Amino acid sequence: MKVLVDLNRCQSYGQCVFAAPGVFRFRGEEALEYDHVPDAAATREVRRAALACPVGAVTIGEDR
Repeated sequence: MKVLVDLNRCQSYGQCVFAAPGVFRFRGEEALEYDHVPDAAATREVRRAALACPVGAVTIGEDR
């Protein structure tokens, strides 16, 4: 799985951080950092994070 966050769309609500704290985190107050290719064990949390984003900034693709 590959994770992509549109940082231009992201408004730093932090719902992804709450849903998948092992993948998403804030650096400072508003700079979002995330693992682009998280461990397969995090799949459920990453999907939950993508659904929780109120602006739809988190997308999930297949790792090829």
